[in-house]
Amino acid sequence: MSEEASASRRHFLTVATTVTGVVGLALTAAPFIASFRPSTRARALGAPVTVDISKLDAGSMVRVVWRGQPVWVLHRSEDMLQRLAGQKSPLKDPDSAKSIQPEYARNATRSLRPEYLVVIGNCTHLGCAPLERFEVAPADLGPDWVGGFFCPCHGSKFDLAARVKDDGSPAPTNLTVPPHRFVGNDLIIVGEDTTGASA
Repeated sequence: MSEEASASRRHFLTVATTVTGVVGLALTAAPFIASFRPSTRARALGAPVTVDISKLDAGSMVRVVWRGQPVWVLHRSEDMLQRLAGQKSPLKDPDSAKSIQPEYARNATRSLRPEYLVVIGNCTHLGCAPLERFEVAPADLGPDWVGGFFCPCHGSKFDLAARVKDDGSPAPTNLTVPPHRFVGNDLIIVGEDTTGASA
């Protein structure tokens, strides 16, 4: 065999071995790379959630799960809105300057529409689940209570706009308002802001 033929054969074998190795490596790596993508379940947990409010009566609340967190949608009655406006209890963050909410919910009712409050139902102290306590002046909460949310774990109190009271409540900030938007008068989409972009 001539030296030229031998060199040609070595070159062919080198190229063939390299190509086979690269293809084998790609085929071996493909499942590992695919495993880094979030699962269908994980993508669904982060997806926006649609809440039908067409049958939600004033004074009632519905609960949904978004990104593994409880989200509450409260349909505040006219009476609740009046009580909220007339409350005299001091608040830790009345203007929601230190609390988490979209800019469009940085107002006295912490909402896009005053009658609907959308909040994540985890206490900002240690993540417990506050209870809805919409009655006025119950014996256990005192004569100044005009309704809101009470965390029985450590005693944090929140008003009807989910703002934390400055009365010894250990929660440092107001309940979180997630991004949300309205679709007509019957639906709220939690997880999308007012432009329709997903959070």
